[in-house]
Amino acid sequence: MENIREILISDKEYPAPLKEIPQPPEVLYLKGNLLPGEPCFAVVGTRLPSAYGKQAAIEISQNLAEAGLTIVSGLAPGIDTVSHQATLEIGRRTIAVLGTGIDEESIYPQSNIGLARKIIKTGGCLISEYPLGTRGTQFTFPQRNRLIAGLSLGVLVVEAKQKSGALITAGWAKSQGKKVFAVPGNIYSLNSRGPHLLIKQGAKLVESADDILEELHFKPAAGAGEEPIGNKNEEEQLILAALKEGALDIDKIIEKTKLPAKTVAGGLAILEIKGRIRNLGGNVYALKR
Repeated sequence: MENIREILISDKEYPAPLKEIPQPPEVLYLKGNLLPGEPCFAVVGTRLPSAYGKQAAIEISQNLAEAGLTIVSGLAPGIDTVSHQATLEIGRRTIAVLGTGIDEESIYPQSNIGLARKIIKTGGCLISEYPLGTRGTQFTFPQRNRLIAGLSLGVLVVEAKQKSGALITAGWAKSQGKKVFAVPGNIYSLNSRGPHLLIKQGAKLVESADDILEELHFKPAAGAGEEPIGNKNEEEQLILAALKEGALDIDKIIEKTKLPAKTVAGGLAILEIKGRIRNLGGNVYALKR
């Protein structure tokens, strides 16, 4: 983690959007590349997402990145990590705003040091207002959330409890005049309380990246389209059809397709290699849209 730069608010490299927020940091610490004038968008959420939340964060982050937005998040476990990883998976830039110093000894969580290195290697950057050696506290993380919102044209919340850091980020976005978006969820899930509260308060309900791109007046990138049905064998078609309604674990896929377990396991492996589905972990699979 060499070449950490100290940027003063008077320097040309200092991000212009942050100069517009109340009480901008006088000093920023940066590792990697920050592109002047790049359009950014924040994706944040719970540290304990469901398979549904992961799938939404992955698909929306990737589609926004493909449309030309740089994905901003906080490198925290859960939705933040998923959003960074999804963006890197398609070779796009992402920015991590830390509530700690950006030296490797201070980064939180330590399990994401590899992710931090990959963000830099892929052309993105790490940013913090805290000096090297600063450990995270109950104060530093909510404060860094104002920078996540400040860098971005808008903030999307994917799964969050009613009292969470993601809602703090949304609150900063509102106070800064930024657009707030939320993915709706299961009404019986605590992780839906935050997004549903935001929607009741006027946040835009998001079902796909197109909802965000339209609100921001961004032209969606032209998709390559789905693979023709004739290019899939019958077992693969059954598996893909089962996953159309959302992510499922392998036992549910077997139940829905009525195929032998061995056939389903083999079909899932082939579809994952083809890039048609993704493994969300714990033998839970989802379509790769």
